[in-house]
Amino acid sequence: MPKGVTRRRPRTRAALLKAALETFAEHGFHATTIEQICERAGYTRGAYYSNFASKEELFLALFDEHSDRTVRRLAESIDALTAEEYTLTRLAELAARVEPDERDWYLVTTEFTLHAIRDPQAAWVLARHDARLRTEIARGLTLVLRRAGRELTVDADRFARLLIALREGGLAQSYVEPAELPPGSLERQFLAPLLEVSTREIPGAGASTGTGTGIDDAAEGEGQSKRSGSDAVI
Repeated sequence: MPKGVTRRRPRTRAALLKAALETFAEHGFHATTIEQICERAGYTRGAYYSNFASKEELFLALFDEHSDRTVRRLAESIDALTAEEYTLTRLAELAARVEPDERDWYLVTTEFTLHAIRDPQAAWVLARHDARLRTEIARGLTLVLRRAGRELTVDADRFARLLIALREGGLAQSYVEPAELPPGSLERQFLAPLLEVSTREIPGAGASTGTGTGIDDAAEGEGQSKRSGSDAVI
């Protein structure tokens, strides 16, 4: 492939992803056509099919992009905490943040989830992507709690499922009744107590300095490869 085409490919892909998210949110996943996505992105069907084989593949790319962005935003917020701020209440506040652009993604992912419930093949594929996100949440939560001198008393993957259920269930109600229940309200009210009853203090452990080094040390202690502090997320 010519070098000029290689350099343009990431821009083309990014434009198609942005156009797809906007079009899916506006018209729905099933109702949206590839032609509509291409028209909004300003590219041809050829450009589309050089990046994605189907609308399902495009959605999964959106899923991974959204997951990475959410993890990165939260990691940056956590890394900015001081040692004194490493409390369950403060961590819950950070996890409760909902970005203004989250509504579009919620519309799209909810519709695709309903599609996956009806289609076993789509369910199998979506479950694989869900599992990767939960693994990241569970790993990050374990390390962040260790910074605060605590550890989970329940299975980390199961707890990650509960966090996702709280988030998605809360958003469903918030987007229907935004004045009654602003996005993130349930997490702000209940996540800290939930963490309190689902964790315990690590005997003899003091809160870390809140730097990336604390997480690297925790990761080494678990036999994991060293990762930067920005990898620690709830």
